Amino acid sequence: MKNCAHCQKEIPDERWIGRQAQCPFCGHDLRACLNCVFYEPGAFHDCRESQAERVLEKSRSNFCDYFQYRTGAEKPGRRPADVQEKLAALFKK
Repeated sequence: MKNCAHCQKEIPDERWIGRQAQCPFCGHDLRACLNCVFYEPGAFHDCRESQAERVLEKSRSNFCDYFQYRTGAEKPGRRPADVQEKLAALFKK
């Protein structure tokens, strides 16, 4: 399941995500850092892929060779709830 980073609506899986692809619901670019599995706020250049070139506008389409569409409705940079619970238990006083 692919979701748009802006409107969070589901993008059909059979839809090909090319450089100029836009969300059919809100019109934002789909091939953008915000929709990539490597996007992580706080990481170097906000990207976990160490060889990727810097992209300044994370919400605009780009030519990154490492782009892979993020699947699931989870926001980027968020840990799953079970990991959060384990961390809280580990550091609990």
